[in-house]
Amino acid sequence: MSVEVPMGVSRVSVVHPTAEVSPAATVGESVSIWQYAHIREGARLGSGTVVGRGVYVGPDVVIGERCKIQNYALVYEPAVVANGVFIGPEVVFTNDRVPRAINPDGTLKSYDDWQPVGVTVLEGASVGARSVCVAPVTIGRWALVAAGSVVVHDVPDFALVVGSPARRIAWVGPAGNQLMPSVHGSDVLACPTTGALFRLVAPETLVEETSQ
Repeated sequence: MSVEVPMGVSRVSVVHPTAEVSPAATVGESVSIWQYAHIREGARLGSGTVVGRGVYVGPDVVIGERCKIQNYALVYEPAVVANGVFIGPEVVFTNDRVPRAINPDGTLKSYDDWQPVGVTVLEGASVGARSVCVAPVTIGRWALVAAGSVVVHDVPDFALVVGSPARRIAWVGPAGNQLMPSVHGSDVLACPTTGALFRLVAPETLVEETSQ
């Protein structure tokens, strides 16, 4: 997935005086970065994104446009976040499948002693408060991860997942509401808010079909 973020720091963005933004980070237009946030070198924030208090964004992390990263979320490299993503308070994106402080010989591990793996979040998805995403995983388009979940497997587009480990319990549309059965067949679900229709083409694959 590629997220385009222009180089430089926009003059119309708001950065709180207590926030630490690396000179080597890229901040798009109309970005808000609030108290005690830490944006590391090489990180890229798309236009219109809001970064809450105490958020950590690791080196070279890519955040798309119009995202909301709520207070104290930890987004470790090499995470990639698409446009319109919501990351709730105290969410953690991990980056090490086998975390250790030391090597087998007892020496302290350095950055070169392990291979970072990242979390990828696709367009419009939401990750609820205090959820943990254990990399490498991908959160699908418009998916919804319920608060307090632990995600250890990829989440399909439009899926509502909950629990530890997170499992799908329903489907949701871009409006965020649970999709309901429709009059168009047992394999077609409808959004109660927008009327959009979605077809189940496989047990764990839902695609948007049309709108009423």
